[in-house]
Amino acid sequence: MAQFSVNPQRFDPYKNFKFRVKWDGKFVAGVSKMSALKRTTDVVEHREGGDPSTPRKSPGQNKFEAITLERGVTHDTEFEVWANKVWNFGSGLGSETSLKDFRKDLILEVYNEAGQLALAYKIFRCWVSEYQALPELDASANAIAIQTLKLENEGWERDYETPEPEEPQFAEPT
Repeated sequence: MAQFSVNPQRFDPYKNFKFRVKWDGKFVAGVSKMSALKRTTDVVEHREGGDPSTPRKSPGQNKFEAITLERGVTHDTEFEVWANKVWNFGSGLGSETSLKDFRKDLILEVYNEAGQLALAYKIFRCWVSEYQALPELDASANAIAIQTLKLENEGWERDYETPEPEEPQFAEPT
């Protein structure tokens, strides 16, 4: 079976460097790194008294790992605004947390080398568990200041409605 149904001539898997993240219907500026989408299923072992000495195994609860987003520090406040919905120091007693809208659904879009949308994932009920506004500052370093957002989530799924794109063929020069 071909790995790609629309582009059977394609052999290489998609690369991991062309992607975009969207929340609240808008793409988030500058995201340059995202941790893996990872799900783990607990194993439940059980046996009956008359069974052999080895236990049976069945699936238990699913756990979804937190996702970390990274981007260079700019004047865009999207990371900070969302982090402040979970805890906003100095906002007054009883209003430190925005229970109404601190969770967001995300969309992760992965693109092929030609910039065509190839895969999409929906990530559900995310909220900020860790926010780093600035990295450790070092006057002798030669690096970009990076801010991070750690997002807890309650699951994700691939968007099967996103079709495999028909990859462009370039004309031979004449």
